[in-house]
Amino acid sequence: MKVHESAENYLETIFILTNNGGSVRAVDIAGELAYSKPSVSVAMKNLRADGHILVDADGHITLTESGHAIAKTMYERHTLISDWLTRLGVPRETAVRDACRMEHDLSEQSFAAIKAHIGEWEKP
Repeated sequence: MKVHESAENYLETIFILTNNGGSVRAVDIAGELAYSKPSVSVAMKNLRADGHILVDADGHITLTESGHAIAKTMYERHTLISDWLTRLGVPRETAVRDACRMEHDLSEQSFAAIKAHIGEWEKP
Protein backbone atom coordinates (compact mmCIF):
# COMPACT_ATOMS: atom_id res chain seq x y z
CA MET A 1 0.00 0.00 0.00
CA LYS A 2 1.39 3.38 -1.04
CA VAL A 3 0.89 6.28 1.33
CA HIS A 4 1.79 9.94 0.99
CA GLU A 5 5.30 11.07 1.84
CA SER A 6 4.03 13.11 4.78
CA ALA A 7 2.29 10.04 6.24
CA GLU A 8 5.52 8.06 5.84
CA ASN A 9 7.40 10.80 7.72
CA TYR A 10 4.88 10.81 10.57
CA LEU A 11 4.93 7.02 10.85
CA GLU A 12 8.73 6.94 10.81
CA THR A 13 8.82 9.60 13.53
CA ILE A 14 6.40 7.61 15.70
CA PHE A 15 8.60 4.54 15.14
CA ILE A 16 11.76 6.39 16.18
CA LEU A 17 10.15 8.05 19.22
CA THR A 18 8.68 4.73 20.35
CA ASN A 19 12.06 3.04 20.06
CA ASN A 20 13.75 5.88 21.95
CA GLY A 21 11.36 6.25 24.84
CA GLY A 22 8.22 4.21 24.60
CA SER A 23 5.13 6.38 24.92
CA VAL A 24 4.37 8.83 22.10
CA ARG A 25 1.79 11.61 22.01
CA ALA A 26 0.99 14.21 19.36
CA VAL A 27 2.95 16.86 21.24
CA ASP A 28 6.08 14.67 21.03
CA ILE A 29 5.68 14.35 17.27
CA ALA A 30 5.10 18.10 16.91
CA GLY A 31 8.28 18.79 18.88
CA GLU A 32 10.36 16.30 16.94
CA LEU A 33 9.26 17.54 13.52
CA ALA A 34 8.87 21.21 14.51
CA TYR A 35 5.27 21.18 13.26
CA SER A 36 2.28 22.84 14.89
CA LYS A 37 0.16 20.71 17.20
CA PRO A 38 -2.98 21.31 15.08
CA SER A 39 -1.16 20.05 11.95
CA VAL A 40 -0.03 16.94 13.79
CA SER A 41 -3.56 16.39 15.16
CA VAL A 42 -5.01 16.43 11.64
CA ALA A 43 -2.33 14.02 10.43
CA MET A 44 -2.97 11.67 13.37
CA LYS A 45 -6.70 11.72 12.60
CA ASN A 46 -5.94 10.71 8.99
CA LEU A 47 -3.45 8.01 10.02
CA ARG A 48 -5.98 6.61 12.49
CA ALA A 49 -8.72 6.63 9.82
CA ASP A 50 -6.36 4.79 7.45
CA GLY A 51 -5.67 2.16 10.11
CA HIS A 52 -1.98 2.95 10.59
CA ILE A 53 -2.12 4.10 14.22
CA LEU A 54 -4.16 3.64 17.38
CA VAL A 55 -4.71 6.43 19.89
CA ASP A 56 -5.81 5.54 23.41
CA ALA A 57 -7.96 7.64 25.75
CA ASP A 58 -4.84 9.34 27.18
CA GLY A 59 -3.61 10.36 23.71
CA HIS A 60 -0.83 7.75 23.50
CA ILE A 61 -0.13 6.75 19.91
CA THR A 62 0.91 3.28 18.80
CA LEU A 63 1.55 1.91 15.35
CA THR A 64 -0.70 -0.79 13.94
CA GLU A 65 0.79 -3.65 11.96
CA SER A 66 0.44 -1.68 8.70
CA GLY A 67 1.82 1.50 10.28
CA HIS A 68 4.75 -0.38 11.76
CA ALA A 69 5.58 -2.00 8.40
CA ILE A 70 5.61 1.35 6.61
CA ALA A 71 7.60 3.05 9.37
CA LYS A 72 10.18 0.27 9.56
CA THR A 73 10.66 0.37 5.78
CA MET A 74 11.17 4.15 5.80
CA TYR A 75 13.55 3.96 8.76
CA GLU A 76 15.63 1.23 7.10
CA ARG A 77 15.79 3.21 3.86
CA HIS A 78 16.70 6.42 5.69
CA THR A 79 19.47 4.93 7.79
CA LEU A 80 20.98 2.84 5.01
CA ILE A 81 20.96 5.67 2.46
CA SER A 82 22.30 8.29 4.89
CA ASP A 83 25.07 5.93 6.07
CA TRP A 84 25.92 5.06 2.46
CA LEU A 85 26.15 8.70 1.40
CA THR A 86 28.31 9.47 4.45
CA ARG A 87 30.67 6.64 3.51
CA LEU A 88 30.91 8.12 0.04
CA GLY A 89 32.20 11.35 1.58
CA VAL A 90 29.00 13.40 1.82
CA PRO A 91 28.90 15.46 5.04
CA ARG A 92 26.59 13.78 7.59
CA GLU A 93 24.07 16.64 7.76
CA THR A 94 23.72 16.71 3.97
CA ALA A 95 23.53 12.91 3.77
CA VAL A 96 20.70 12.79 6.32
CA ARG A 97 18.77 15.56 4.55
CA ASP A 98 19.23 13.91 1.13
CA ALA A 99 18.31 10.47 2.47
CA CYS A 100 15.08 11.93 3.82
CA ARG A 101 14.13 12.96 0.29
CA MET A 102 15.40 9.84 -1.45
CA GLU A 103 13.81 7.28 0.86
CA HIS A 104 10.32 8.13 -0.39
CA ASP A 105 10.90 8.09 -4.15
CA LEU A 106 13.39 5.29 -4.59
CA SER A 107 11.88 2.15 -6.13
CA GLU A 108 12.06 -1.15 -4.28
CA GLN A 109 14.32 -2.47 -7.05
CA SER A 110 16.81 0.38 -6.74
CA PHE A 111 16.83 0.19 -2.95
CA ALA A 112 17.41 -3.57 -3.07
CA ALA A 113 20.30 -3.04 -5.51
CA ILE A 114 21.89 -0.40 -3.26
CA LYS A 115 21.42 -2.63 -0.23
CA ALA A 116 23.01 -5.59 -2.04
CA HIS A 117 25.90 -3.41 -3.24
CA ILE A 118 26.55 -2.19 0.29
CA GLY A 119 26.45 -5.80 1.51
CA GLU A 120 29.10 -6.72 -1.04
CA TRP A 121 31.07 -3.62 -0.12
CA GLU A 122 31.13 -4.67 3.53
CA LYS A 123 32.42 -8.19 2.90
CA PRO A 124 36.06 -8.66 3.95
